[in-house]
Amino acid sequence: MSFHVEHFGCRAARADGEAVSNALLAAGLSERSPAAADVVVVNTCSVTAEADRAARAFIRRAHRLNPAARILVTGCYAQRAPGELATLPGVAAVVGNSHKAFAPSVALQLASADRPSASVPIVSVQSLLASSQPGHHALILADDKFAHSFLEETQAVPGAQTRPNLKIQEGCDNRCSFCVIPQTRGSSRSLSAEAVLRQVSTFVAAGGNELVFSGINLGRWGRDLASVPGAPLESMPRPTLPWLVRQIFNETSLPRLRLSSIEPMDWDAELISLMDEFGGDRLARHAHLPLQSGSDAVLRRMHRRYRPWHYTEKVAALLRAAGPDLTLGADVMAGFPGETDREFEETLELIRSLPFGYLHLFPFSPRPGTRAWALHATQPVPPAVVEERMAALRMLAAEKSATHRKRFIGRDIDAITLHTPPALASLACTTALTENFLPVDLAGQLPANRLIRLRVTGLTPDGALQAVLAAPVPAPVPAASQLLAMR
Repeated sequence: MSFHVEHFGCRAARADGEAVSNALLAAGLSERSPAAADVVVVNTCSVTAEADRAARAFIRRAHRLNPAARILVTGCYAQRAPGELATLPGVAAVVGNSHKAFAPSVALQLASADRPSASVPIVSVQSLLASSQPGHHALILADDKFAHSFLEETQAVPGAQTRPNLKIQEGCDNRCSFCVIPQTRGSSRSLSAEAVLRQVSTFVAAGGNELVFSGINLGRWGRDLASVPGAPLESMPRPTLPWLVRQIFNETSLPRLRLSSIEPMDWDAELISLMDEFGGDRLARHAHLPLQSGSDAVLRRMHRRYRPWHYTEKVAALLRAAGPDLTLGADVMAGFPGETDREFEETLELIRSLPFGYLHLFPFSPRPGTRAWALHATQPVPPAVVEERMAALRMLAAEKSATHRKRFIGRDIDAITLHTPPALASLACTTALTENFLPVDLAGQLPANRLIRLRVTGLTPDGALQAVLAAPVPAPVPAASQLLAMR
């Protein structure tokens, strides 16, 4: 029996897909290409109309390549429009984010023609067929309760992903006017501190060196939990992300933790102080603060909870804490309904003023059910204007990235080796990622998951750092399972 998981969307969505893959591998399935797999899991995104189109195109292509494969569609698109996906050729099941915990079980049964396995908790497909909507042949599991949305039972380990994502938070309580995520992932929910610490400890015992915390609104981790574990009843403080990070550093030997996207206003003084205390050592000097727009008026129409001056203050505080080697990233949107030339220029001015290392750029995409859908109907920005603005942003982003990366030429910096693509390996090179989130082409061949010290010698044509080893590579620390085997 075999499977393939195709990933679309954000880091948190990737973590979901990796969890499904790990569960199926643990159940004894082998990973294959879409053309050879018994079941194809399509982990969708729905943040833009283009994301929807890309998922549909892949489903159709997978069915053409492998008509016998059973296709399971999950993720945000599966939650937003399950009936639409259920009608596509080859789709056997649609599992929304509300039921994502069942995705490995359903995929296993689809791959095995319903032969049960004790390795994965089984939810009977037959018993759930009543959930299918009239006129659809595919199983549909989706509702608005999100009671089965976490895949927390799947352990993050270093493997196909050297730096796996551990999703510790799900959903979002913000109501940005352009965003469909509250519909597709529900309200904010946190993985318990005990579960997170267990995951981190097991990851370290398996030989892991860098773990990435992800979430839909990561900075809000813990706000839905009752209290800090072990706290006196009279105090009952609520756990927070800074508290959790400190617990990890106090109770585990995790070499490096990386925090993915965190909203500007969730970078509070306590979280920033951790960057001052641990940045460049156990905490990666990398901060991704979604910006969306540098215009006060546009941010208000977006219902974002900060103003441009707030954003600038947070960046300044992070730079004071982490130093100028911090790699700063942001999401930026062009063409929000009603965006004027002057408002767009305000965005460019703000970006020019800040030391961004990279930008994720998006044209506005109207999503059904959001407030911006109605705004777009009355105040659309012409597509040609949106493309002009995207071109200007791409040019500015390239300039910012090159400026940031050039400052490391001639310097030594820590990094972790990754799985090197065959084309680069054939040139006797290794792919790596610096502690502060810069891609590296390293001269020489090393296995993945090694912490190294390198010296930057230049930039490749595509902007990656060129580097050589600056110090001997330390011998890898055996995983706990290897230590037991040697006794």
